[in-house]
Amino acid sequence: MREPADVFDSCIRNRYERLCLRASSSLRGVSSERGLAGDLGQVLRPVRVADTLRQEDKLRLVRFFVLAGVFAVAAGGASAETLRTAVDGTFAPHAMPRTDGGIEGFNVDYVNEIGKRLGVEIEIDATQWSGILPGLAAGTYDFVGAPTTLTQERAENMLFIEGYLNTDFQFVVQRGSEEIMDLKQFADKTISVNKGSAYDRWARGLEDEIGWTVESYGTQLDAVQAVLSGRAFANVAGNTVIAWAVKRNPQLQLSYLESTGRVFSTPVRLDNPDLRVRLENAVECMKLDGTLAELHEKWMGIPPAPGSAAVTVYPGTGMPGMPNYDPTPREPECG
Repeated sequence: MREPADVFDSCIRNRYERLCLRASSSLRGVSSERGLAGDLGQVLRPVRVADTLRQEDKLRLVRFFVLAGVFAVAAGGASAETLRTAVDGTFAPHAMPRTDGGIEGFNVDYVNEIGKRLGVEIEIDATQWSGILPGLAAGTYDFVGAPTTLTQERAENMLFIEGYLNTDFQFVVQRGSEEIMDLKQFADKTISVNKGSAYDRWARGLEDEIGWTVESYGTQLDAVQAVLSGRAFANVAGNTVIAWAVKRNPQLQLSYLESTGRVFSTPVRLDNPDLRVRLENAVECMKLDGTLAELHEKWMGIPPAPGSAAVTVYPGTGMPGMPNYDPTPREPECG
């Protein structure tokens, strides 16, 4: 095993902290016999003498290794790193209550798998969506485990990894209904939506153009029930939510998909680019070995579409075309 100072010095010479990811596996095995101060001192030594680096770059490099959990912090050498995250515990199939207590869902499995691959403990809070992004900004959470739609405005204020699921508008109809290939085929039909949702606003904005009638319901469950009872021809909501409804109810079938071009992603704070790299690396490896596709089929009942975010490894770090995207080439490091 290389000495911490040597590995860190190599990172500094390259003057690019992402290369330190390759060193993290070597440093995880640093002996704790000398104690944390000894190991930390060895690593900080080449930083202090690297006068060609700006002070802010030195601090970022040091912070990277601290956050990466490469130092032994107990006499036994065990890592004490814990990452805190949050999900909306009522947003099926992403997170929902288990009958025996606790929560389950696609994103619960997703963040636990990330923790397994990073070798860290993950603490998941099940809370209301309205408090999750403020909690990230306040430092309560290290990253957001809930599915978060990646938008231009959000990407300006947070660092997002590449997308891991497409988030499109999906219709659901009774099984055996006519196949819908174009929105215009919904003319003169009743469409149910969850009141106040993005799908409600979208559908009402197209009432005159399409000629459909939009009926709003207090919950998504009620909107689906309207289709089952015949009060509505179709319900429109997010594709993952609709897939979950079809998986649980054989009387329903998937219908028209309106692509938005948007994806669900995982954000961290702007001051934590190192964690973004670690999270994205883990997610890319989940895509490459099929783990993410397995989770998709488990919770949505269908495999991810070819070319969708669940099976696509994007170049660089972050989502191409969005603010704070880093186009620097980076190959996934999968153990």
